[in-house]
Parts: sequence; C-alpha cells; structure tokens
Amino acid sequence: MLDPMKSPNESDRHDVGGPDRETDQTAEPTQPDGRGDTVRRVVAAQQTAASLTELWSPRVIAELDDHYVKVAKVQGSLAWHSHAEEDELFYVLAGALRIEMEDGDVELREGDVYVVPRGVRHNPVADRECLLMLVERASTLHTGDVITERTRSIEDQKRPL
Repeated sequence: MLDPMKSPNESDRHDVGGPDRETDQTAEPTQPDGRGDTVRRVVAAQQTAASLTELWSPRVIAELDDHYVKVAKVQGSLAWHSHAEEDELFYVLAGALRIEMEDGDVELREGDVYVVPRGVRHNPVADRECLLMLVERASTLHTGDVITERTRSIEDQKRPL
C-alpha cells in the first residue's frame, strides 16, 4: 500500500502496474457489450500501441463516460488543426512528442502528460517513433477542423485490433 506521506519509489510502483506486472496479453480492448455497457478488462496500453501497424491511426481501447481512451503509434507530423469544443490529453507511453502551437512548442517525454486546450491550433510531431495514449471526448474529430490523408473516422478508430 502506498504511504500518502512519502513519494512513490520504484519498489512501490510494482503494486500499480510496473514492468513486472502480469497482464493478459490476449485481452481485447474494451468494447460495448450490446447493452450499451462497456466490458471491463485489462488492456496493456503500451503493448497495444506498439502492435499497431499504421502511423497516426489512433485506436479506441476504452470508454470513460463520454470520452474515449485511445492509443496510437506516431512518427513525423500530423497536421495543424484545432478542436473548437474539446480539450485533448496526450500521454507519452514511449518515445518523445513535440506539440507545436502558435504561442510555443511543448516537448513531452515518456511518462509526460499535456492537455491541449479547446480551440488551440496545434500540430503533434514525433521525430522518431512514439507511442501515445490520448483521452478525448467521443465527439472529438481526429484532425479537428481539417481533413488530410491521415484523418481517421471514429468508426475506423473503434475497429477491432
């Protein structure tokens, strides 16, 4: 159990899913069970992202209220875009990501989280392969206010892995 009076250290982390944690490697991502409920199961987010074969093609691995949790494998530049009504959370699972914005760039490394506020034009860029987790409202369009060859529909993002 974690002591709230001390900072977590490496020995504490195994209790919450460190590298020695066993996960069901064959687990499917969470999917609706036909009643509108989400089937709950463990998903190894980093391993799922690493298994993706398409770059910049996020895949839904879980649903949380009116939000999707997605993973993606990225490299290169996506596109300058914004989401007028939705914030977008980026969590770097492996690698590094630069989020270019008109008022300055943000550099993210493994384990870093950053929220791009609604309405802010941004362009995610990974100089090398990067694995991401994204948390977005279900209504968030992949490339926001622009359509490119990398734009993916939500149906595409929800297809089975």
